[in-house]
Amino acid sequence: MSALHHGGRLRQAVAEFGIDRSRWLDLSTGVSPWTYPLEPIALEQWNRLPEEEDGLERVARRYYDCQSLLPVAGSQAAIQALPLVLKTMTELPQEPVVALPRVGYKEHQKAWLRAGWRAELYDNEPDSALLAQVQALVVINPNNPTGHRVPSMRLMQWHRQLAEQEGTLLVDEAFADVDPKDSISHWCPQPNLVVLRSIGKFFGLAGIRAGFVLAEQELLMALTDLLGPWTVAGPSREACRQALADRAWQQSQRARLERAALRLAAMLSSLPGTLSGTPLFQTLICDHAEQWHRQLCQQGILVRLTDEKDGLRIGLPSSAEQWQRLQEALLTLN
Repeated sequence: MSALHHGGRLRQAVAEFGIDRSRWLDLSTGVSPWTYPLEPIALEQWNRLPEEEDGLERVARRYYDCQSLLPVAGSQAAIQALPLVLKTMTELPQEPVVALPRVGYKEHQKAWLRAGWRAELYDNEPDSALLAQVQALVVINPNNPTGHRVPSMRLMQWHRQLAEQEGTLLVDEAFADVDPKDSISHWCPQPNLVVLRSIGKFFGLAGIRAGFVLAEQELLMALTDLLGPWTVAGPSREACRQALADRAWQQSQRARLERAALRLAAMLSSLPGTLSGTPLFQTLICDHAEQWHRQLCQQGILVRLTDEKDGLRIGLPSSAEQWQRLQEALLTLN
């Protein structure tokens, strides 16, 4: 599988459309436009190697309600490494099989294929016949870009079925922080269960490249051996610690994102197509996705064209000016 494209490729858009970077409205990433207001980070954090005894793991265990976790350089680092780790930890067929969502974050599929797994794809949710055939199941909950959610009890039913056949359930909860009712983080650690969490999306801190793996200690130790030491930089660890500890800001952020998501959904509802999403983005599946993507870019508005090129994933504007600009641009689509 060749290099994948993601949201946030603003420099490429600047070069292609000849519009100055300062004039772009980037709604392509699904990252909150409101960033956690960090306190100043001590200068020594930039000078010293990262240390684990800095309070990060303690506040993360409380935030995720899980006592066994590992900070990593964004959930992307774990996505790339876990298929290899699982092959070394368990007895598997010569060509193990993983079930993956047909529509979803494609870095998952790329990583499993590269590690020598065979992929079986499912739409929205796997059926019991598929589960009986696989050694691993990947669920993105809520899904990016469809927004499809799987109830937590159904996830745990799948986990029990997989565990009986020594299979593993991996749930990517990168977009779960706004409405965590379907999160299964609190069910970790359990055998054959792995949950990935992201700091970048909800906290608006994508640039620090930090996330967490929630799993049993044996798996975390194997993952640590593969990733090596100092996977998260000291300043990033401090930024995470501050953000995860601030319950008042988290509550305010959830309310703000939910209001903005409702406003965006209402704005997009007049366009032809099928609308779905999460409190961090809305996805419009439509017949003219490629054409509309280009028309928006020509006006300096960058949204995410889905991998299937049949939809647009649109993030949240953050100011009155941005809302007005998006609304006016949508009226020009044809």
